[in-house]
Amino acid sequence: MSQVKQNDKVKVHYTGKLANGEVFDSSLERDPMEFEVGKGQLIPGFENGVIDMKVNEKKTIEVPSDEAYGEPRKELVQEVPKDRLPEDIKPEVGMGLVSTTPQGQEIQLVVKEVKDEAIVVDGNHPLAGQDLTFEVEVIDINN
Repeated sequence: MSQVKQNDKVKVHYTGKLANGEVFDSSLERDPMEFEVGKGQLIPGFENGVIDMKVNEKKTIEVPSDEAYGEPRKELVQEVPKDRLPEDIKPEVGMGLVSTTPQGQEIQLVVKEVKDEAIVVDGNHPLAGQDLTFEVEVIDINN
């Protein structure tokens, strides 16, 4: 029976949990996730964790933050004057916003603080700094 290796296209079902056991994502209620191992489509700890697994094998993969979304970066937290926001936006803590860089790349932001004249936004991934656990089952391997 074949095992997952670099460049294989695999389908997996997974449930992702935080260190406190809270589920942050799961594929169990939808189609399995499909990806090509070694192409950097997923966090390194997840990709490395499925290598050598067989079809129908289940495994728990512990992914430290440095193999997931890394540590939060202070330079991705910025204060933005409210007058730079579209007029129809009423910022609230926890609200998601999208900004576009001069190069045209979209960046997901979360409002962390609302001040009188400005807001504080965070461009870090919401799971930055978190150790993650994944319950994984390999559904299919296509070499």
